[in-house]
Amino acid sequence: MSLDHLGYATRDFPTARAFYVKALAPLGIVPMADYDTSAGKLTGFGATSPFLWIGAGEASGHLHIALTARSRAEVEAFHAAALAAGGRDNGAPGLRPDYHPNYYAAFVLDPDGHNLEAVFHGG
Repeated sequence: MSLDHLGYATRDFPTARAFYVKALAPLGIVPMADYDTSAGKLTGFGATSPFLWIGAGEASGHLHIALTARSRAEVEAFHAAALAAGGRDNGAPGLRPDYHPNYYAAFVLDPDGHNLEAVFHGG
């Protein structure tokens, strides 16, 4: 697995989004995706694909760390192993069509409350 993306919630989404637009522009990192989902507003920043996501929500200090899986089976194995290791379920393996039609992911909270995700973008 490799790092797929990172994300965090901010209480003041418009201000945070404006900050990142200006601060990341010199690095060639720009807003590449904007969503208004059931989870709230999200903006993904990147150069070739979004890897840094900010979302409207309660800023808890917890991170969202997503790792790239090579298959749906690998997403499912990650979820089972993380739960067996003491993680707390934060979203069973399944499609997340709010993001894109083939977004297959599972979410687990680690012992410190950080949201760990495994995601497969294939069909």
